[in-house]
Amino acid sequence: MLVYGVTTATQETIRGRAKRWVIAPHSAPAGADLIGRIFAARGLDSEEGRKMLACTLADLHDPVALPGVDRACERILAALTSGEPVVIYGDYDVDGITASAILYHTFIAVGGDTANVRTYVPHRLEEGYGLNAEAIETIARDGAKVIVSVDCGITAIEEADVAKKLGVDLIITDHHNPQSDGELPDAFALVHPRLPGSKYPFGELCGAGVAYKLAWWLCVLADGSNKVSASKRELLLELLSFASLGTIADMVPLVGENRALTRFGLSRIQRSRFGGLRELVSASGLDGENIGADDVGFRLGPRLNACGRMGHAAEAVELFTTAKGKRAREIAEGLHRQNLDRQAEERRIVEQAAKMAEELGMTGSDRRAIVLAHESWHPGVVGIVCSRLVDRYARPTILLCQQDGKLKGSGRSIPGFNLHGALDACASYLATYGGHDMAAGLSLTPDNYEAFLDAFSDHAASLLSPDDLVNELRVDTHALTNELNVGSVKEIDRLRPFGQGNPRVRLLLRQVRIDRDPGVFGAQGKHLSLHLRHEGRALRCIMWNSGSIRNELARGQLVDAVVTPQVSSFSGEVEPVIEDWRFAE
Repeated sequence: MLVYGVTTATQETIRGRAKRWVIAPHSAPAGADLIGRIFAARGLDSEEGRKMLACTLADLHDPVALPGVDRACERILAALTSGEPVVIYGDYDVDGITASAILYHTFIAVGGDTANVRTYVPHRLEEGYGLNAEAIETIARDGAKVIVSVDCGITAIEEADVAKKLGVDLIITDHHNPQSDGELPDAFALVHPRLPGSKYPFGELCGAGVAYKLAWWLCVLADGSNKVSASKRELLLELLSFASLGTIADMVPLVGENRALTRFGLSRIQRSRFGGLRELVSASGLDGENIGADDVGFRLGPRLNACGRMGHAAEAVELFTTAKGKRAREIAEGLHRQNLDRQAEERRIVEQAAKMAEELGMTGSDRRAIVLAHESWHPGVVGIVCSRLVDRYARPTILLCQQDGKLKGSGRSIPGFNLHGALDACASYLATYGGHDMAAGLSLTPDNYEAFLDAFSDHAASLLSPDDLVNELRVDTHALTNELNVGSVKEIDRLRPFGQGNPRVRLLLRQVRIDRDPGVFGAQGKHLSLHLRHEGRALRCIMWNSGSIRNELARGQLVDAVVTPQVSSFSGEVEPVIEDWRFAE
């Protein structure tokens, strides 16, 4: 299955009112219906497209093909059944939190009364990302014989050596990029879908996805049969809820295995047997709702991340592992309050950073990147602020703050610019760095800041043109209003969950006439309502937060509009959302 994309050589581009529209080229058969044209735009033939619509758990690959998983599970199983202390060492983001929960519940189920399992999450501000030698020494001193990392460790060369010297078997499960020189940690086992020589058929798993596959194979080994027991099968189905949270929040492509993990995991969140997850749903105001990818991205995920950003992610891991009843409710409500604090801090830093970037000339057409540092910025929030600035200015962004005598921070990128590769190019100025194409973390000494700023800016300028620095709307295909009926839109909805690599379907309605006087709705007329018509059918379309442009539009005008098709939950009618528009030429 292909990750959705377009080839710049043949794509059609149109300048809309606010963004550049990129219409995917496709070679759909003559007379293809709307869903067929959408398949073609996403590089799928009819058979592949129909298979995507019919996604099942059979789309998950056999976990034994995952590099290192057999050796890792044999050691873990031996430790669990003999009572050796095992520590799950997780990252502090949603992916690491959910991966930790997946392995914890599996280890307890497999080991039973003999299982001696606990979790460890580094403090974001005091310890930083990933495995650290001091923590490994402490864990070993407390008696651990096996440490299993989740969502981190593939670059932990020195830390793996420390574990080995201490007689601790370190099992690394990760999905991030290895070091650029190809060196790998000397650990007891490395479980990673993209290790050199890997034949695993899907390389885009997140940390929770890798943990899920390890959990699956551990259950197989524990039962001594390719068919696991009914109780373990039910556990694996329940753990899909955690896998879906991690997969969506970590923004890996929602295709292939990731699509199956999320599609079936989302459906289990609302009625999860894990009380902590149910309490998080309740604290997020989602009781009784069908949980979708947007709910994870905008409501559940931010509350979990807020714990790591504003406090200690150990509480979130506790929520998903051992917390019950009143304690689970207390943690979930605390995550909600921390998220409110995070939102306020984020708004403050966004406006301050935006002002700095504009005053320093980093947002003009002659600059290709934003690199800023400020001593008062909260280190747990700068990463998400980077994302906000990328959305606003459409260029790679790095934000740094003062911490322990160093500048530490995060970066976010734009499509087509490999952020990890850019940091590789500037590595001589950095103390540490890691991540992937679209997101990374880094640290450097203050005296290297100016040199790094210049080097990173020069690297971005060498690879990006002014035309790259425009936010884009990726459009699947042209459509007519009479093609958007309840049946066709519900078929499009079967492509859910939408996210990275499988974006929400966008359609271009070209030369549509405004059929009635534009209207507004919502408090103070905040939102816009437009009835748009091709021959034979008019559709009520809505445009959020756009009531202010009502007087720019009038009945009878011709417009082009990029819309996301949807069926209104109130009227039951097709009611597309307008994402951008322009007056028709």
